[in-house]
This record gives sequence, structure tokens and C-alpha cells, in this order.
Amino acid sequence: MNKKDLLNKLLFTCAYFLLIFVFYKMEIGCIFLRFLHIPCPGCGMTRAWLSALSLDFASAFKNHFMFWSAPLLYLWFLFDGKLFKNRKINKAAFILIALGFAANWFYQIYFYLSY
Repeated sequence: MNKKDLLNKLLFTCAYFLLIFVFYKMEIGCIFLRFLHIPCPGCGMTRAWLSALSLDFASAFKNHFMFWSAPLLYLWFLFDGKLFKNRKINKAAFILIALGFAANWFYQIYFYLSY
């Protein structure tokens, strides 16, 4: 990866977190939830990270039990999907994380529609 690509990815990251911060401060919340009235696969991730940063990991797992995968996914983003040297391990890890997000999403939809 060259320096220009890395710089572009870091600028994208800053813009993304700025957007999340603005949405959080304006109490907009999840646009997916607002317009479609069902939680998105990432719903609860911000609350989970705020809890984790407060060292309240029980609450973090309750809000989104895949919150721990965000740093791993970010490293995948930075290194163009080549986090591990073995291509099969990269693929397996990504599939497991995707399945975890899907399970969390179905749980959130079930919980959301139950109330």
C-alpha cells in the first residue's frame, strides 16, 4: 500500500467519525432505523463502544455483541483485506465476523419487533 492510499483511507476515517459525531450530537441516530423502522446491522455499535470505553463490557456486549470486531475490520480496510498472511484465514475470519453481524442483526430485529 502506498502512502497516498493510506492517507486517503485515514481522511475517509476522519470524515466518517465526524459524521457519526454530528449524528450523535444532533440525536439523529440510525438513518436506517429512522426511515425503514428496523435496526441496521450496526445499530447499537456506538452505544457498545461508549460502554466499552467506560469499561462496562457487559453493557457493550448487550448493545452489540460484535463491537470487538470493529478494530479488526478497520485493519482489514487499511490493509486491503490482507490482514493475515494466509488467504484462507482472512476469508474464514471475515465470514465468521459477517455471520456474527447477521446473528446480531436478526436478534436486534426480533427484539425490536417484540416491543
